[in-house]
Amino acid sequence: MTQTNTLAEPTDAAREVDDRVLVLDGVTFRRAGRVILDDIDLTVRAGEHWAVLGPNGAGKSTMLSLCGANNHPTSGTVHVLGHRLGRIDVQTLRTLIGHVNPRHPIDTSLSVEEVVMTGFTGTIDLPRRWSPDVEETARVRDAIALVGLADRDGLRWPSMSQGERGRALIARALVGRPQLMLLDEPTTGLDLAAREQLLTAIDAVATGTPRAATVLVTHHLEELPRTTSHAALMREGRLIAAGPVDEVLTSAQVSDAFRHPIEVNRVGGRWSASGAAAS
Repeated sequence: MTQTNTLAEPTDAAREVDDRVLVLDGVTFRRAGRVILDDIDLTVRAGEHWAVLGPNGAGKSTMLSLCGANNHPTSGTVHVLGHRLGRIDVQTLRTLIGHVNPRHPIDTSLSVEEVVMTGFTGTIDLPRRWSPDVEETARVRDAIALVGLADRDGLRWPSMSQGERGRALIARALVGRPQLMLLDEPTTGLDLAAREQLLTAIDAVATGTPRAATVLVTHHLEELPRTTSHAALMREGRLIAAGPVDEVLTSAQVSDAFRHPIEVNRVGGRWSASGAAAS
């Protein structure tokens, strides 16, 4: 019997004519007088899968914090899912965003299912006297299956590998049926096999939730999923290139972003980078 994937159904908001999920317009962000982001313009549409790359200190994670309604711009405007930051209750807005952070601070012995269930409550642990209904339970199982953990329901957080934790956190973000998913260096600390398993899970999410948009921050081209459709390169708080991935991730532009000669290659849908050979 074929199981219906309850995660694939788009929300009403995703059906709107205006498919812009995220719009940053002239965004500047300062902290303690220092410019962290400088005049950022970026538009992400439904179904697009963005990668944001750049050296340490480029402003990638700060930009992601604005996208996730965790910070407000010093100047300029940020619209997330059609709502302008500063004019909407951010707690309500955050329930529509799936945020995957590998540093998620779980310190209890939750099972895989329990970790994913906390995506409904937005908490670290399961609240007392709360339990999922039948539909929520089905969504938890669908999310777990989508990230490849259906056969590991006996696992508990302390005994999970870093890769298993990463996939569990992606499933946690998915149960809320987010229209926007933000992935902040999701492969941090993973070995090669775990990294590949996680990237496979991210590709499955992109295929299984075709209207959802994703924004993934990373330092490394090797950590880009095959489904990456768009890319943005950052340096010193500015966007130096943004658009379709094949147009942005060129040797010349990546070298410019990192200020080092880099040779960029793409084979079988996966990217790689190496030091450019001396001429």
